[in-house]
Amino acid sequence: MSKKKNTYWKDRLYEIIYEADTPAGKLFDVVLLVFILASIILVMLESVRWIDDKYHNLLNIGEWIVTILFTVEYIARIITVKKPLKYIFSFYGIIDFLSTIPKYLSIIFAGTHALVALRALRLLRVFRILKLARYLGASNQLASAIKASRAKISVFLFAVIIASIIFGTLMYLIEGEENGFTNIPKSVYWCIVTLTTVGFGDIAPQTPLGQFLATLIMIMGYGIIAVPTGIVSAEYTKSANKTGNKNNGNHDDIQLNSQRCQNCLSTKHKDDAEYCYSCGHNLHIQ
Repeated sequence: MSKKKNTYWKDRLYEIIYEADTPAGKLFDVVLLVFILASIILVMLESVRWIDDKYHNLLNIGEWIVTILFTVEYIARIITVKKPLKYIFSFYGIIDFLSTIPKYLSIIFAGTHALVALRALRLLRVFRILKLARYLGASNQLASAIKASRAKISVFLFAVIIASIIFGTLMYLIEGEENGFTNIPKSVYWCIVTLTTVGFGDIAPQTPLGQFLATLIMIMGYGIIAVPTGIVSAEYTKSANKTGNKNNGNHDDIQLNSQRCQNCLSTKHKDDAEYCYSCGHNLHIQ
C-alpha cells in the first residue's frame, strides 16, 4: 500500500511540474515564470553599484529565496521522472543546474560574483514555460520553420562571409595602412560592420574609390538583412498552410500538446496519443 502511495504522489507531482494542460500545471508554470522574471530583475539590480550598496542585504535575501525555490523545483524534477539522468543531462536540466549553483558557490569560494552571468541563464527556462497549450502550436511552427530554413541560411551566411573577405581585401588594397586598414583581418572586420549597417565609425575610407566601394557595401547591407527574415517567413507560411490544410481536410488532427513522457522525457505528442511515440510508455497517469 505504501508503495502505491509513494508512486501516486510522484505521479501527481510529475503531472504538475511537467504538464501544462492541467489547471495545476498551468498555475505551476505561471508561478515559475514570475519567479524567473523576479530572479532576472534581482540580477540586474545587483549589477547597479549604488542600488547594490544601498539594498545589498535585501537583494541577497531575495536571491536566496529564489535560489532555494529553484533548488526544490530542480530536485522535484529529478525524483519524479523514471530516468533521472535523462533529465539531469538534458539541455534544460543543465540550464537548471547552472542557473542554481552560483549562489551556493558564493558561500564556498570568494570572488565568484562573476558567476552572476550564469544566474541570467534562468531566462532560458521561459522557453520551456512557453510550451503552455495555447502557445505550443505557434512555437512548434516557428521551430519547424527555423529548422527547415537552416540549410538555406547556412549557405547565405557562407556567401556573406566570402563577400566580406573579398571586399575587405579590396579595401585593404585601396586604402592601405595610412587610412587605418592596417591588415586584411581588420579590413574584413570593417566590411562586416558596414555590411550589417552597424557602422561603429572606428575606421572609415578616405579615398574616393574606397568611399565608392563602401557605398556599394552599405546598399548591399540593406538587402542582406532582409534575406534571413524572408527565408524563415516563407518556411513559416508554408508550415502554417500545411497544418491548416490537414486540419480542414479529412486528415487526422496533428495538433500537438504539452505532454512529456515520464520515462524518456520526449515531447510533441499528438492530442489523442495514449503512448509515447519514442519509448512506448503510457502517457496517462493511472
